[in-house]
Amino acid sequence: MEFSDQVAIVTGGAQGIGGAVAQRLAERGARLAIWDLEGDLAVQTAGDIGGVAFACAVDVANWDSVESAMQRTLETAGRVDICVNSAGIAGSNAPLLTYPVEEFRRITEINLLGTFHVNRAVVPVMEAQNYGRILNIASVAGKEGNPNASAYSASKAAVIGLTKSLGKELADKDIAVNCVTPAAARTRIFDQMSQEHIDFMLSKIPRGRFLELGEAAAMICWLVSRENSFTTGAAFDLSGGRATY
Repeated sequence: MEFSDQVAIVTGGAQGIGGAVAQRLAERGARLAIWDLEGDLAVQTAGDIGGVAFACAVDVANWDSVESAMQRTLETAGRVDICVNSAGIAGSNAPLLTYPVEEFRRITEINLLGTFHVNRAVVPVMEAQNYGRILNIASVAGKEGNPNASAYSASKAAVIGLTKSLGKELADKDIAVNCVTPAAARTRIFDQMSQEHIDFMLSKIPRGRFLELGEAAAMICWLVSRENSFTTGAAFDLSGGRATY
């Protein structure tokens, strides 16, 4: 998988799965736009990657912020060939009956509307050049629904649906739109969860361990490569055997 002369946007690219994907793409020749809410951390990550990367502070839940980041990316890099949407939050754990209304809204705005905003921003550029690869990060929770995580589960199920819809809309072009449905990986997202919920997620994984960041990056980088020229509108399992469909 070579990405020379290609430009990739990675949202949530300052750390976690997004950071691992950005590093792997850069190692294979891509130029990186690191989009992250934590601007200082994005600058640090871009610096660690080197001269092929630059940072954009962006709130994916805000359309104006996404538009501004898109404009800056095009001014700096001239094109966008790849977009990996890794920005997201887990939220707290509570039964739906007592789930805070505003927190449910915030999780939906970041995980679902944020994915919509970024997809909407990159599609016109990819259509104009008749080439693109979009990868949205959903979750196995979007397939199965984790108890005490209704907001997260619902938002990630919606990301799967959005991906399938957009994949069909762009299927007559050389633009692939796919998602992955990972089980939990040890990232800062764990800080938002109770230990009880973390233990529950581990108990559901037949592999008996959490996903490694490098494993996620390997699959994602293939999905956004030129080699993936046929599959679109699909959800790829990264659940360690947990997913049953």
